[in-house]
Amino acid sequence: MMLLICFNPYVDSPHKLYAGNLGWNLTSQGLKDAFANQPGVLGAKVVYERDSGRSRGFGFVSFGTAQDLQSAMSAIERRYKDTVGIYDQLQSRHIAGKVDQAWRTDGFNTYQWLKPSTGLLLKDVCLVEADVCVHGITSANKRTTIATQAYVTQDDNLIGTLTVRETIWYSARVRLPDKMLRSDKRALVERTIIEMGLQDCADTVIGNWHLRGISGGEKRRVSIALEILMRPRLLFLDEPTSGLDSASAFFVTQTLRALSRDGRTVIASIHQPSSEVFELFDRLYLLSGGKTVYFGQASEAYEATGFPCPALRNPSDHFLRCVNSDFDKVRATLKGSMKLRFEASDDPLEKITTTEAIRVLVDYYHTSDYYYTTKAKVEEISQYKGTILDSGGSQASFLLQTYTLTKRSFINMSRDFGYYWLRLLIYILVTFCIGTIYWKVGTSYSAILARGSCASFVFGFVTFMSIGGFPSFVEDMKVFQRERLNGHYGVAAFVIANTLAATPFLIIITFISGTICYFMVGLHPGFTHYLFFVLCLYASVTVVESLMMAIASIVPNFLMGIIIGAGIQGIFMLVSGFFRLPNDIPKLFWRYPMSYISFHFWALQGQYQNDLRGLMFDSQGSAFKIPGEYVLENVFQINLHRSKWINLSVILSMIIIYRIIFFIMIKTNEDVTPWVRGYVARRRMKQKNGTQNTTVAPDGLTQSPSLRNYVATRTNGGARRW
Repeated sequence: MMLLICFNPYVDSPHKLYAGNLGWNLTSQGLKDAFANQPGVLGAKVVYERDSGRSRGFGFVSFGTAQDLQSAMSAIERRYKDTVGIYDQLQSRHIAGKVDQAWRTDGFNTYQWLKPSTGLLLKDVCLVEADVCVHGITSANKRTTIATQAYVTQDDNLIGTLTVRETIWYSARVRLPDKMLRSDKRALVERTIIEMGLQDCADTVIGNWHLRGISGGEKRRVSIALEILMRPRLLFLDEPTSGLDSASAFFVTQTLRALSRDGRTVIASIHQPSSEVFELFDRLYLLSGGKTVYFGQASEAYEATGFPCPALRNPSDHFLRCVNSDFDKVRATLKGSMKLRFEASDDPLEKITTTEAIRVLVDYYHTSDYYYTTKAKVEEISQYKGTILDSGGSQASFLLQTYTLTKRSFINMSRDFGYYWLRLLIYILVTFCIGTIYWKVGTSYSAILARGSCASFVFGFVTFMSIGGFPSFVEDMKVFQRERLNGHYGVAAFVIANTLAATPFLIIITFISGTICYFMVGLHPGFTHYLFFVLCLYASVTVVESLMMAIASIVPNFLMGIIIGAGIQGIFMLVSGFFRLPNDIPKLFWRYPMSYISFHFWALQGQYQNDLRGLMFDSQGSAFKIPGEYVLENVFQINLHRSKWINLSVILSMIIIYRIIFFIMIKTNEDVTPWVRGYVARRRMKQKNGTQNTTVAPDGLTQSPSLRNYVATRTNGGARRW
């Protein structure tokens, strides 16, 4: 049985140990058996049993003396030494109608603290276990009901081509119930806009690389407005003032304070607020290295931390300086060359290291009334056994979500010049160049290879240009991940909507560029031949789009994604059957299966038949005509027993396959990746615990060189020769 051990237990007796069961039903006898080999065990009590396999139970084990307790904890620590905690028993209680702040240093990841608090899936660190109680109700699922809480990320990932009102409106459409009247939804949207003070910029676009939009503070308020739309009781924010100027930060915090006065609980992690912003918060949660330094009223933190804030100094600057130990080594190194300056200072923080200050602060807090009050309240809350909160998610139907997302994506694609319109101009320019180079290619003997090279360039390099849309795909994925984080809609609705919205633009691009190329080059005449050419070009471009979307779901970096996509396309073109004839391609791996996986192979097979079959070409030096079928079989090695429409159907099926792969990659990234990262993290922790750091700084690097030290060395006769 694996036990979750919490040191510094929040119980009245110092001889009790808190144990939380991670896997099975927890009973008093089972809890006592777990400590059967430990001396001094008096008894075990289960406070909350595991309910139907969905929540964790926990209880207490009593020991006779403090020495017995310490011995048991040491034994368990040795047994589970590969489990390393990031946070040392963080305890906090948040009250409705209050706005609470959590301070951190640069080395502390508030993302890792807020995620377990909200009950959301932690992607970066998978070794976190936490009990989350809302009004005495334990949330067992990874997501609490959407009507209970909302999480605002640090990055404002918004669709830049939509206005503020459109952004909030489409978010309301994908989340509010279908039965809710349209007028009521509009009224809710307008009320949210007024609540966040966005009336003046409601009809202004968010802004992107080519559209001038709203300011950074307004973007942050739009992000908050999207999450309070469903009126959550709990609102978590990850550094809502980062990247904002002092005026914008003050207004955003003031807006959050107004939201809390409506009965909501607002919990925000904040890095370094100004004194005006600090005064707007009700409670302060000060963290350092995963340890609680202070939790209580923000106005009383001046004296309660043990290091009073000096007059005329920003309290946030003072407190963060007290708990930031990143520069202890730097200070120790500089102390040799700046010793007089350090000794002359009256600041108590200059006389001790930050690590020692943190230890003093933690000890001071654990003996304060704030700690015992919080401890008693947390223990009181943990006694509740309420109904499990199920994941509510969006209240809109799947069809309404798909329709709304399709409409929103279509508007975004039509307004974003770089999404498809720029690519359309490039396609027209490139196909016009192809048409002028292969102008009226005809049926001469040299036209045989000319037609083959023209088809190869069109279905190879022209489709290759579709990777230019990768940056837009990445931006779409960022918006999706933010909305998916709070359960706005599902993966299937997003994939289907993205496919439907992109289809009209891809049809326009391929039919316009394909028509220019077809008639300028003078390919095989006939409507069915023309229709096959543009359909094959559309299918090939759509396959590349689907492939790049699948890459964007796992590679969010622009440069890396384009490199990977270009590499895959290059391999596909290599086995397409033009640079190396099909029968000459090495059968192991390259012919089977790579050539059959490549859509270029099927596109050229179909287009060669579509263009050459039925034509008669001039022979070299005689009046004999060469049939196109002979050229297909003997020059390009095309299988004439397979219809060109079968080749087209294979490419169309690849579109569906790549979209399914896109769906699977998103789901895998959500469900499987955290477990993989957790396994890797455990291995690294185990290796780290088994290897001790024995690195010693060289003698000459323990402190920085100074002129005073050099003179003292010369005076003592110990000058060195370098």
